[in-house]
Amino acid sequence: MAKIFCVANQKGGVGKTTTTVNLAAGLAKIGQRVLMVDLDPQGNATMGSGVDKRSLAVSVYEVLVDGVAVQDAAVLADKCGYHVVGANRELAGADIELVQLPQREMRLKAALAWVDADYDFILIDCPPSLSMLTLNGLCAAHGVIVPMQCEYFALEGVTDLVHTIKQVHANLNPDLQIIGLLRVMFDPRTTLQQQVSEQLKSHFGDKVFNTVIPRNVRLAEAPSYGLPGVVFDPSAKGSQAFIAFAQEMVERVQSMDEKANKANKAKKSAKKAASA
Repeated sequence: MAKIFCVANQKGGVGKTTTTVNLAAGLAKIGQRVLMVDLDPQGNATMGSGVDKRSLAVSVYEVLVDGVAVQDAAVLADKCGYHVVGANRELAGADIELVQLPQREMRLKAALAWVDADYDFILIDCPPSLSMLTLNGLCAAHGVIVPMQCEYFALEGVTDLVHTIKQVHANLNPDLQIIGLLRVMFDPRTTLQQQVSEQLKSHFGDKVFNTVIPRNVRLAEAPSYGLPGVVFDPSAKGSQAFIAFAQEMVERVQSMDEKANKANKAKKSAKKAASA
């Protein structure tokens, strides 16, 4: 069964797309089967995976609005080693069209259910706003990965996102939880960044990933070549950090599964004891 994670932050320009494509490439590098779904009409995650958004025969728009199967929309990003359900400017109008459709928040969830057994991880790149597209991502996901810069305004953005996740968890998707916060574009020489990083750790505890993604020129150059940094220059510091993050992600998922199994066993034994 695939683990479905949204990469989301309501603040723009915090490295969501960079995180999505590099995590996908990092997971593929360590032997995981990965599907990346681009829900941003800009299509940057599509282009950053080496897939031309202008030449897509079927995009995520058709999956959401017309009910086309994910298997028909997914294309292999052969240099990156994962599959992509791409996005292009067609998706910009989907928000309005989805409003009129039945089960409008659940359309992505229903579509991904058909490919659940084909992948280990499904990563969803969300747009930087709370739209019907983001809501589809949050309703389809088991959890949210939050990339953030260690700056003051970024803390406010995280507070807003946590509130949104709680609302979706309460009303639409009881499985949804924050998987972790990822510190990106980190410069340890800056005192403010170190202070915000410490604040994050004291407030969110083990929800903050141990891996830190440094500010890195090669990661920034990679999109202009249509590749994730992990593929473009595997030896770069930023790429190495994303591969370490992919390994941490796999370990975190395994420990989450173990906790869930223990909790289920405890519930069953409590029920048995109550009925005896």
